[in-house]
Amino acid sequence: MRILLANFSKMVGDTGGAAKVNVAFANEMVRRGHTVTTVYTDDREGAFFYPPDARVTVYNLQHFRGRHYLFPIALKVKREVLRAFGQKYGRAVNDEFFAAHLQKPMREVLRESTPDVIICFQNASAKMLLCDLHVDIPVIIMSHGDPVDLFHSHPRKELAAFERCAVFQVLLPGFAARVQKYIPNVRIVSIGNVVPQYEEQADLRREKEKYKIVFIGRMVRNHKRPHLLIEAFIKIAVEFPDWTLELWGAEDNKRYQKDLQTMIDAAGLTERILFCGTTTNVPAVLVDADLYVMPSAYEGFGLSLAEGMSMGLPAVGYQNCVAVNELIRDGENGLLADDGAEALAEKMAILMRDRDLRVRMGTAARASMRVYAPEMIWAQWETLMESVVSEAVSRGGVI
Repeated sequence: MRILLANFSKMVGDTGGAAKVNVAFANEMVRRGHTVTTVYTDDREGAFFYPPDARVTVYNLQHFRGRHYLFPIALKVKREVLRAFGQKYGRAVNDEFFAAHLQKPMREVLRESTPDVIICFQNASAKMLLCDLHVDIPVIIMSHGDPVDLFHSHPRKELAAFERCAVFQVLLPGFAARVQKYIPNVRIVSIGNVVPQYEEQADLRREKEKYKIVFIGRMVRNHKRPHLLIEAFIKIAVEFPDWTLELWGAEDNKRYQKDLQTMIDAAGLTERILFCGTTTNVPAVLVDADLYVMPSAYEGFGLSLAEGMSMGLPAVGYQNCVAVNELIRDGENGLLADDGAEALAEKMAILMRDRDLRVRMGTAARASMRVYAPEMIWAQWETLMESVVSEAVSRGGVI
């Protein structure tokens, strides 16, 4: 198959989950013998954080064959003003830019790559392809978060793409049930993210001088909420003097980062709560840990959480956090807390006090992630793509 991945977001140096999935998807499909082209949109030029296979053809639509389309300052100002009235208004400005400048390079990519199937990483790319360019090629729209949010935070013109797509993919079965009422006539398929199946496993039985809680994710106040994890650890730090907390991930906002550090310093825990930056060696971070905590308000899947569980770490997260509350089965492979630092601290303490419980839940966590093994997830994607291409051919589509 000839596969086009349309990801209308930044990729240069990006450490986020969507960028990771983009490159992993492309690399695996070329390994399986398919021809893969991926397009993205970024003001910057440069290398990806996650390196693509040399056989993947990559285009930045904003820097395309000597033509440069930078996002204008005037539109950036307009976007920020409109965001105050809702995310969908800010996203509409992005669509305005895409429509004005990127349709021509997108047409050139389509003409040269002649894809059999297109995977759109977001509504904006689907809107251009299905509603503006009217491609006669099967399009699968990916969801990287809670898909219900799309119907409240995205422009109406983007939502029209759902009615024209071949399939809408969600990450967890619970999402499929919740979103069906919004798009009752659209085929919805649940395929999770690929979770590494590590050969090694965290040794939770080992006696240590220091035990470790780990969190991996961007330091974002309203999403990942590391401040709640720090507050929770501070509440129980005296009871557990042989435990440390490591937070891995990129800084998002300097003021927020400073506030976090001030909180740590005021508690006298500068040497026990550590910001460790980004890493390209996640297994090395996880294998020496004893507990994974995910304080997010929401997740599309929670890939770093899943990776921690795959390493054999018991996990703690919030009951009201979608996706996290599907990966963590309360009392089996981890614990779910009510929202807030106090409740999080209570659940963390239960596992920190009981080594045998950590071992039992860690073993269950590792087993529960096997359904997301790479060979299973990529086979599901390959089968899905083959099916929509076959259906398009049988309908007389242009393939």
